[in-house]
This record gives sequence, structure tokens and C-alpha cells, in this order.
Amino acid sequence: MIERYFKPIMDHKVDLQERTFRLVTGFTITALILMLMGGLVTGENKESLLLLSGCIVLVVIITAASISRQQIHTGATLVTIILLIFFPINFFVSGGMYGGTPLWFAFFFVYINLTLQGVRRIIFSVCCLLTTVLCYYVDYLHPEYIIAHTIDVAHMGSAVAVILVGALTGAMILFQNHIYQEENRITNEQKREIQELSEAENHFFSSMSHEIRTPINTIIGLNEMILRSDVSDEVAENAKNIQGASKMLLTIINDILDMSKIESGKMDIVNVSYETGVFFSDIINMIWIKAQEKDLDFHLDIDSSIPSQLCGDEVRIKQILVNLLTNAIKYTSEGSVTLSVRCERRGVNRVRVYYSVQDTGLGVKQEDIPHLFSAFKRVDEEKNRYIEGTGLGLSIVKQLVDLMGGEINVNSVYTKGTTFLVTLDQDIIEEKELGTFTLESRGKIGSRVQYKQSFEAPKAQLLIVDDNEMNLVVAEKLLAETKIQIDTAKSGAECLKCTLTKRYDGILMDHLMPEMDGIECFHAVRSQLGGLCQETPVIALTANAGSANQLLYKNEGFNGYLAKPVSGALLEAAVLNILPKELVMLSEDAVQPEIGKDVLMFDQRKRVSLIITTDSVSDLPDELLERMGISVQPYYVCTDYGRFLDGRELETDDLLLYLAGGNKGASKAPDVEDYVNFFAEKLTEAQNVIHITMARYASEGYEHALEAAKSFENVTVLDSGHLSSGMGITVLYAAHLAAQNASREEITEMVEDFQNRVSTSFIMGNTKMLYRGGRISRGVHVLCETLLLHPVIKLNKSKMAVGGILAGNFVHVARKYIRKTLKDIPGIDKNILFITYSGMDYQSLKEIRDMIQQQCAFKHIYLQKASSAISSNCGPGSFGLLFLRKS
Repeated sequence: MIERYFKPIMDHKVDLQERTFRLVTGFTITALILMLMGGLVTGENKESLLLLSGCIVLVVIITAASISRQQIHTGATLVTIILLIFFPINFFVSGGMYGGTPLWFAFFFVYINLTLQGVRRIIFSVCCLLTTVLCYYVDYLHPEYIIAHTIDVAHMGSAVAVILVGALTGAMILFQNHIYQEENRITNEQKREIQELSEAENHFFSSMSHEIRTPINTIIGLNEMILRSDVSDEVAENAKNIQGASKMLLTIINDILDMSKIESGKMDIVNVSYETGVFFSDIINMIWIKAQEKDLDFHLDIDSSIPSQLCGDEVRIKQILVNLLTNAIKYTSEGSVTLSVRCERRGVNRVRVYYSVQDTGLGVKQEDIPHLFSAFKRVDEEKNRYIEGTGLGLSIVKQLVDLMGGEINVNSVYTKGTTFLVTLDQDIIEEKELGTFTLESRGKIGSRVQYKQSFEAPKAQLLIVDDNEMNLVVAEKLLAETKIQIDTAKSGAECLKCTLTKRYDGILMDHLMPEMDGIECFHAVRSQLGGLCQETPVIALTANAGSANQLLYKNEGFNGYLAKPVSGALLEAAVLNILPKELVMLSEDAVQPEIGKDVLMFDQRKRVSLIITTDSVSDLPDELLERMGISVQPYYVCTDYGRFLDGRELETDDLLLYLAGGNKGASKAPDVEDYVNFFAEKLTEAQNVIHITMARYASEGYEHALEAAKSFENVTVLDSGHLSSGMGITVLYAAHLAAQNASREEITEMVEDFQNRVSTSFIMGNTKMLYRGGRISRGVHVLCETLLLHPVIKLNKSKMAVGGILAGNFVHVARKYIRKTLKDIPGIDKNILFITYSGMDYQSLKEIRDMIQQQCAFKHIYLQKASSAISSNCGPGSFGLLFLRKS
């Protein structure tokens, strides 16, 4: 029976409140029984033992009844009431404060807080507190009410109470901790399982997308060859219908993939310019056949004043409208479906577009409208049980509209029809109005155009690598009219055989191939010993769609990315982009296709082995940055008017003028995402990047850059240990080593030793910026202002510290700072000195330069204006001496 009582305590499937109640009440009953046994041993009076026995019986009955009836909260409350009555009575019959009962009051507090919840816990805790105080109060004023113990019984009772209460309370806490640890373990396991399931789901969606896109690529590609041929209008019309159906199938695949992206927060909105006439034609070409198949009338009402060219995410807007129109046709058995478009000017270059999709179908009940946009939810299942679809369409529509900052509304009368209204703001690219657009006129826009290749390159050599033979056939056929000499390879190994014996002008590379995938093959081509294509541009031609994969290919060093299924025009555009210009003859009357979001061409400059990068706070002259090939990531300067890029959007003098008006401004390190984008861009120029940051304890830049570098295997982040031009000297040294072809490991080791030789210090013109930045208190600031005190800030082991305080006017303070800095530091390297300043005129700088030359003759002295990010912390009238010590 005892085992049956305590066994559910370890079962995480049992409600936690019941488990806790079983545990604590079980210990309480055990404690009362032990208390009874102890009373018998110590010779407790009969009244106390009788009262204790009755209490045990009542608690056991209530506990058993509450567990069997699943009334745990009620049972815990009744047990608490019994104990609240029992302990005060027992207090008076068991020796009062000289017995063992006072310790049981402490046990009672623990019981209440473990078993009760909400208001009941508070009420009974207060009752327990008041009862304890009252008992002690009565014992103190009226000891005659207490049934006294002998000294022996009092000592034994008190000792037994201490042992029991201590042991039982400790045991309860241990069990309670065990329960919570077990629950935490189970929760973590569930989180891990959910995460693994999510990763498996994303992998499945991605794999499914890739596998299905491959045959669709064949269908669309070969169908395009039919459209290029001299066939009858009937065959051409059928081919156009196949093209529309293929795109519809691709839309369904994208719906599933998009839902996965949206749920993981990886959906991107990419705004591009597009022709509204072509946009509407594409939508109608995909939809009107479906309407015809169901004998539905398809009406079109396009506002003639809509601009002919807008800027928005054309693909996503098209996806929204196709989803809504497809749904309208699905749920309409007779009548019509209407697409209406209206526009409203919102500014000089802004327009609000209202897209309305209306049908005469089943309609939606009012109570079901809130569920329309739920994934996999279909309302009115009985009437709609024969409707096909994933149930994702409207959910994706709603989330895409939200991502683009638009609105979507639904009006519906059950059995009469439904109207969806989507509102989106877009930029105007071309003011010219679209004019009249009807089902008849759209035929002119979307009609078949006689194919004409955009270029010819009969002497160009192209290699296409793909493990799917039909993909190779499609690509060869689509490029046949360009007269390019094409070789194909069905695996990475076959590709390497080709590149070892033949020089190609371009390579199209599939990604997911067995044995050696496209990325591995690409790197093998680049490093192939004796290979003839180490510098040949390579485009990833793959069914691995999505922005994450685009970034992957860019980071790996590919020259471009082209998503399957691919049209002939886009394939030509991509190939044209990588072929040597001298091998290409452009067709005069052919239209050059624009490279859209499914075709990305990355920077094709030859990547060097290693480059040095840094932040704008390194305060280096532009000519040195350019000469040494050092790239800079700008810091931010935050003001009341927004956040500005240091040196690009806000110059130092403008900032100081702004601060002089009593305004606030502070520097801020780039975000992790800023560094990720910066490193990704630099890795298109170099195989390795070493980024040198400001001292880690002076800014968050080091931590942010370090976190961003985790996304790349070939980015190293180094802490310069300094700021401003002191940091810049370290950067110049690293760039000098890189120019001598030192390895990444050698540069890292040598820079860490070198930074100990750099001396960085500043004399502050005033302490206003230090006070505003929270680096000193108001009292210290007022004291410095009153007594003309100027702190000297030094950098030591990446930490900023006050290296001294100088008093007096500017000339006196400057002379003393220069003399002390250049005199007290032994072994100065006199080759180079940076005088980095903020808000100082030419005359003052000339005086400083003369003072320095009198003290120590440097070979090269650079007068460097501090960046706006540095100036926001030091303020006007500040300057620093930054130089090297001899090793």
C-alpha cells in the first residue's frame, strides 16, 4: 500500500500538484506517526497523544479520499485546516514553548507553501503566522493555560521535534528537488526532440523542393524548346498551358517551403522594379485555364491609372494573388471570379495598391472567418471535403502580407461568395500609366515572341556538371543557339578529369551530387594540381533554392547562383555574364534579359589569399587604407535624430557642431549581423580575413565580430588592445605582414606580440563627453571643469585607465602632456607618430607639432582627425600621441 501511494510521485505523467501533495502529505503523516511514537517513549500526557492520534486518522482519511476523487486542492486545504487546529491545541497540551510543538509550526509553514496555490496559500500562511504569534503571546501572559512538562520530558520532546522536523523537511526538499530536476530533464529532452524534428522537417522540405524542382526543370526547359520551334498556334497554346501548369506546380512546392521559412523566421522580402502589365499577364496566364476548366467566368478590372512600373517584391505579390485566385476558383462551382486592382497616390513616388479577389462560391460562415488564415485548417469540412490542396495558401498569404507591411481583409456571405482585399504600398519607378488592360489586351503583352538568342560565342568553351542526365540535355538545348562549345560531366570526378585536360571559359555546377557534391568539386577545381580551370568562373546551377543557399554559394566563392527550374533567357544571361567579352558577339535585335532574384552574380575579381580589415575607429588616413588594401567596417554614431554610419553618413566636424548645441551623441559598435554581412562581402575578395578590433573592454565591437566570425571558417578576429590610431598602427603592421605573404597563423601570433609595443594615450580637452557617456560621475566632471583639470587616458592590456591628471590652460597642459609622454617612455621608435585630434584648429595643431619636434624628432608625423565615433567620446580640444616602442 505504501509503495502504491509513493510510486506515482516518480511518474512525470501524473499531475505535478498531485505528486507534490502525495509527497508532502505522506511525510506529514509519517512525521505525525513518529511524533506519536516519540510521545509514547517520552511519556507525553494522554490528552496530547489522544489528540495526535485523532489528527493522524483524519489526515489519512482526507488524503485517501482526495486522491481517489482527484480533488487534490480540496484535500490539501482540508489537511491544512486540521493541522491549523491541531498544532495550537497541541501547543497548549504539550508544554507550550518548552515542548516540541514550536518546531512543528515551522514544518507547517513548509507544508502550506508546497501544497497550496494562489490565494489559499497566502491566507493560510497568514493564519499560521497569526496562530504562532497568538500561542506565544498566551504562553507569555498566561502560563497557567499550558499543561507543563517535566524538564526531562521537555528536553526529550524538543530533541525529538528537532530531529524529526529537520530530517523530514530536508527529505521533502530533496524529493522536491528530484522532481523538479526530473521535470527539467524531460523538458530539455522534449526541446531537443522538437528541435531535431524541426531540423528534420526543414531538411525534408529542402530535399523535397530539390527533388521536385529537378523534373520540373526538365518539363519547363523542353517545353520552352517547343515554344521556340516553328509550330502551329494550337501546339504553341498547349505549350503555354503546360508552362503555366508547371509554374503552378512550382508555386505549390514553394508554398510548403515558404511555410517552413516563415516559421523559422528566414523569409526575405526582396523589392525589385517590375512591369505591371507583364505582372498581370503572368498571373492571368496561370489562372484563366483553371477558370475555364470549371466553366467559370473570369473578370478583370484593372485601374488604368496604375503606374506601368512599380517597385516591390514582385514574386511574393504574385504568390499572394495566385493563391487567392486559385482558392476562389477551388471554392466556386458556378458563377464568376473577379480580379480588381485600384491604386491611390500616397506621395510623390509612392502608391497604395488595392487588390481585390471576388468570387460567387461557397462563402464563409462568420464564425469561421477568424480561422481562415490558420495553417492546415479548412473551414466547413463537410461541404469542402472534395477540395484539393495543402491548406497552407491563406496562412502564407496572411504572413507574406504582414511581412510587406500590408493589410488583408475578408468579406463573405455564406453560400453567396467571398471577397479578399489586399492593400500594399509600393514605390513608383515609372510615372507612365498602364492604360487599358483587359483579357484581350493582355494577350498582346503575353503573346508568344519569336525566340532570338541574345548572343553567340562559337569559340567559347563551357562545362556543365550535373548528375541528372535530363538536366544536362535541357541546358545544352537551351544554349544551343548561342553556338557555345559545351562539354558535360555527370559527377565531380568526371568534372575534374575534364578540367585537368581542357581550359574552360565558364562552368555551371550542380550542388547536390553523390560522392562529391558541387561545393567539394568547386574547391577541388580551384586547388587542382596542374588543373587548367583554377581561375575559371563557376556558377552554381542548382535546385537548392532560398536566400540561405545564395549566401552559402557566395561565401564558398562561386561566381554566381542560378536557381532551377531555369528559363533559356536567364540561363543565357548568367552565361553571358561570365564569358570573356572578346569571345562574345551580342545579337543586335535580341532583348537582353534582366538578372532577377533567381540569378545572382557575385563579384568575379580574383580572390587574394588574405586581407586585413578593421573598424572605422582605427583612425587611419584614407591614403594609407587605400595603399595597404585595408577595408573598414564603420561604427555607428547614435543621436536624437537617428543612427549614422561613422565617416560615411556623419563627419566629425558636423557631429561636434551638433554636440556643441547641448545635444547628445554616442558611439555604438556594429551589430553581429553587420559584421556577418561585412565578412561575407570580404570573402568574395579573399580566401581569408583577419579583422582587427578596438580593445575588447572599451567596446562591444570585439565580441560582436567574434560572434559573427563563428559563421565562417576563414575569418579571424583579433583584439588590438588599443583604440583610435593606436589600433590603426596595429592594423598597418598586420597589413604589412599580409603584403609579405605571411600566413594567417603567423600574422595572428606576431600581432599579439606587437600590440605590447604600441603606446596609446589621450589628453582630454574637457570631461563633458566622459560625463555624458557615463564614464565619470557628475561630481568629478564639475570638479574638473572648475579646477581646469584634464585627465590623461591610457590603454593597457585592452583596458582604459586614467594615466594622470594635468591642470591649467591648453598650452600649458599640452606641453606638459607631450613632455611627460615622450620623456617617460624609453626606447621610442621614431619612425612614425600619429597626432590624432578632435575639434582643434590648424594653429593649435601646429603648436603641438612644434612641441613634439623639440622633444623628439619623428621621421613621419601624421595629423589625423579622429573619427566621429571616437570624437563622440572625447569631445573637442582633445588629442593623443600614438606611436611605437622599440622591441
